[in-house]
Amino acid sequence: MKAMILAAGKGTRVRPITHTIPKPMIPILQKPVMEFLLELLKEHGFNEVMVNVSHLAEEIENYFRDGQRFGVQIAYSFEGRIEEGELIGEAIGSAGGLKKIQTFQHFFDDTFVVLCGDALIDLNLTEAVRRHKEKGALASLITKQVPRNQVSSYGVVVTDPDGRVKAFQEKPSRTDALSDMINTGIYIFEPEIFSRIPDAVPYDIGSDLFPDLVNEGAPFYALPMDFEWVDIGKVPDYWEVIRRVLRGEVRQVPIPGKEVRPGIYAGLNVAVDWDSVDVQGPVFVGGMSRIEPGVKIVGPSMIGPNCHICSGVTIDNSIIFHHSRIGKDVNLTDKLVFGRYCVEKTGEHIDVQEAALDWLIADARRIDSSKPSAEQRAMAALLGKQLSPGEAPAA
Repeated sequence: MKAMILAAGKGTRVRPITHTIPKPMIPILQKPVMEFLLELLKEHGFNEVMVNVSHLAEEIENYFRDGQRFGVQIAYSFEGRIEEGELIGEAIGSAGGLKKIQTFQHFFDDTFVVLCGDALIDLNLTEAVRRHKEKGALASLITKQVPRNQVSSYGVVVTDPDGRVKAFQEKPSRTDALSDMINTGIYIFEPEIFSRIPDAVPYDIGSDLFPDLVNEGAPFYALPMDFEWVDIGKVPDYWEVIRRVLRGEVRQVPIPGKEVRPGIYAGLNVAVDWDSVDVQGPVFVGGMSRIEPGVKIVGPSMIGPNCHICSGVTIDNSIIFHHSRIGKDVNLTDKLVFGRYCVEKTGEHIDVQEAALDWLIADARRIDSSKPSAEQRAMAALLGKQLSPGEAPAA
């Protein structure tokens, strides 16, 4: 059976991570989120997968290639152009991306599934397709019930008693919401859907195609299902995903590495004397990372591979991406460190290079013996840098 993964978006709400990593490649304890989607598709017999790509397309294509090592076949549809040897991404909308593939060659010749490439899901796709066909639907979307106090974060789906979609509400207030069922970005279509999608123009599934289907009175249904669904739409969502995984609350994501102590997991060849550090789980430390004596780590926290955590550092409820060097005595509480960025849980971030703070947070592969200035020390206080007793910024 055939499926499509939508992977062309820029992921603006997950910046700065998506400056260099496309959303489908965002790692969940070192494994890209799209890899979990491929495992799900394979489990339910969807072994021919089309992926539309645009922003940082080569990152996705170079990792997944033809899909052979994942047990599926993958092909890619690039949305954009090339100028002076550089790929310029120009996404044409989720429905436009589908139509481009179908216009090129009639790939979708039977019932097919479309998944957004930025969510962890544990859905019985086989059952979803069965219900879709039972309804005689042209299009179906999978919905999930959420608490009323969360409806303002999602697109709400309004249906009649038979499940036919009647209307949508985009992030309504709790009092205005007409339903507590939300759109999960999981869709099932029949090939006849392409007669409703225009050629060669940007056209979105959610904001264009679905309202048109409602206005037409087409057989368009919502299929409410109870399943694990973790959206990674914003930086706070990613934060919560990692926390839930470390707490063992996401079934399809086991914690990798070896459990060296209760709730403490480490990858290969981690350089640390566990008796010389204070670690309170759940914590994961990636392979070939070095943790010096006197470090304190409070979970849920993740330290990626090839990191260097210097003495006196405190990492509390924080996420440290690969190849990060955290300088002596830095206090990181509720922070995400990604490359040159130190990010708050809200998504607010500081570029440590532009702020001349890369003596505190830097690439572990770089050797830098420079000393911080008084101005740098003052700025460091914003990141929670703790000066040693008797140490003061130079005048």
